[in-house]
Amino acid sequence: MLRSLPQRTVSACSGGHKRFKVQLREKDVQKEREPHVYLSKEEVKEKIQSYNSSVTDKLKMTLNSNGIYTGFIKVQMELCRPITVQSSPSQGRCAHSNNETAFCLPNDCVNTLHISSTNTVREVIEALLKKFFVTDNPAKFALYKRCHKEDQVYTCKLSDREHPLYLRLVAGPRTEMLSFVLREHETGEVMWEAFSLPELQNFLRILDKEENEQLQILKKRYAAYRDKLEEALGGVWKPG
Repeated sequence: MLRSLPQRTVSACSGGHKRFKVQLREKDVQKEREPHVYLSKEEVKEKIQSYNSSVTDKLKMTLNSNGIYTGFIKVQMELCRPITVQSSPSQGRCAHSNNETAFCLPNDCVNTLHISSTNTVREVIEALLKKFFVTDNPAKFALYKRCHKEDQVYTCKLSDREHPLYLRLVAGPRTEMLSFVLREHETGEVMWEAFSLPELQNFLRILDKEENEQLQILKKRYAAYRDKLEEALGGVWKPG
């Protein structure tokens, strides 16, 4: 069982797209992946009871008779690039002729998913994209776990086969102990074959535009330096 709870609506990008960056984003301190510890049914039961006693938002876990448990996770969307959204009647937005349009999600957008202990990271990513009618290939995205320790922020990319609800159960309900973040793959590890030809061409156009903008900024900066230098030289050689 995997379903999403509505949190926020998708907002349109200002100017059609966010600033596209090819260089790597700043990374949080990386934390080595912790080994999966097998829990017996009794241990799971005890942990769920402890978890539910600490919950403050009513998003409790439920243990079924077959040993599978269900619960909720919250995922923060931290996407730098625009996503391709399939228009639907419920959205009430005008779409392009191909029935798709580009949107940017705000970084504070959080979505709550109801999942089971058998659901994998890959299934969670697919559910998040489905929630927002995103048509982009799920292979473009990765799910990270984030925790805070001694004023440091640790992040670790989860493998597709890991189980987020198990991680939530072990860490407890406090988001400062563990939170989930959806991001694009870092530039150095992007699966470019997952992008369509129009998307790749659009990225190139954005890169060309940003390159030209940076060149103009540099030219103006050096022109200003040159003017000040010539002004200073003129003052030195001015006959007294």
